[in-house]
Amino acid sequence: MNLFSHIFLLTLASGVVTQLWLLQRQQRHVAAHQYLVPNAFQARISLAEHQKAAAYTLAKSNLYRIELVVQVIPLLLLTMGGWVQTINSFWDSLLVNPLAAGIALIISVFALLAGIDLPFSLWRTFVLEERFGFNRTSPLQFVKDLVLHSLLMLLLGTPLLLAILWLMQEAGAFWWLAAWLVWIGFTLAITWIYPTLIAPLFNRFTPLPDGELKQLVQQLLKRCGFTSNGIFVMDGSRRSGHGNAYFTGFGQQKRIVFFDTLIENLEHAEMEAVLAHELGHFKHRHIVKQLALTALTALLGMALLGWLSGELWFYRGLGVHDHSNALALLLLLLVAPVFTQFLHPLVALLSRRYEFEADDYACQQTGAKPLISALVKLYRENASTLTPDPLYSAFHDSHPPAPVRVAHLAGKY
Repeated sequence: MNLFSHIFLLTLASGVVTQLWLLQRQQRHVAAHQYLVPNAFQARISLAEHQKAAAYTLAKSNLYRIELVVQVIPLLLLTMGGWVQTINSFWDSLLVNPLAAGIALIISVFALLAGIDLPFSLWRTFVLEERFGFNRTSPLQFVKDLVLHSLLMLLLGTPLLLAILWLMQEAGAFWWLAAWLVWIGFTLAITWIYPTLIAPLFNRFTPLPDGELKQLVQQLLKRCGFTSNGIFVMDGSRRSGHGNAYFTGFGQQKRIVFFDTLIENLEHAEMEAVLAHELGHFKHRHIVKQLALTALTALLGMALLGWLSGELWFYRGLGVHDHSNALALLLLLLVAPVFTQFLHPLVALLSRRYEFEADDYACQQTGAKPLISALVKLYRENASTLTPDPLYSAFHDSHPPAPVRVAHLAGKY
């Protein structure tokens, strides 16, 4: 062990302790407020529904606590325990080509981590979600999704890994800049093809049928100056009872997607308000800003990798005695979340700011009342807690807490 080993372990421990403390705060706060519906929601959410949301939140928190502790173990075994070194030695002895060995190393490690996460995914889907009436996924559908996700990761991720490792080997001192450009191109290409080629592999998308809702949507799009490749209804009910709406793609491939569960639960004016909120993200260029922030983060990550790949203390500090491009990339992917976890509140703060801006835009287009009504229904139908712990919410939540968001909208009357 060296100095970096101690820094890594201290940061990891600090993160785990912080998350456990925040979880404890969240559970205490939600449990303490489960017996009284907040005033702003008493007319539309019953005490039974409020308590269901509290129980759902507490159950998710219990599962997350176990995940948090369990997931630390393979990370420590892979690094300080020498598993990465062992797996790397295995592939080096089996494959002569360093690029092939490097790709095999990275894929096998992340396959191992996915296998460790699988029991939690099964429990979340077939126990937790089932208990609260949200799961509609059959075991066969779960297996199909798992296989399809895995195949897509291999088909799309392997060429990207190959390109980055080849550039690290052949492109000279500034390989990281070329690798970043490749990553940008890959990200834009995936975003472009996702609506028409990838998403339909998992769900059925049908054009929004003619009628009052479609007329309202088209009028709203015209007022907002928004053009898209279509308005579609997704069969989200095939897997879950949760409802949602989103934009996907960019340029001529932009699509508006409504979950069928959302259409079932909301009135037409409420649907129009939800769409206006999503259009607010577009009008304020939130998607472009997020892509730019992601690109900047990736550039910094690639530059960091360019430096660390030549530093022996980096490998030694994480339990690896060999050094190679693939090892450097893998180790950085494994430990980066440990060192960036304390940036989550800043990212969440920016996201909540975007949500407020999108809400304000929706109020300008449809008024505040339909959006408030839609949000309250979504909180109720999705069993979202109305009383999160403020500090936990500030650290984790990408959306403002329900009372804060509704109070903000109520001030727009």
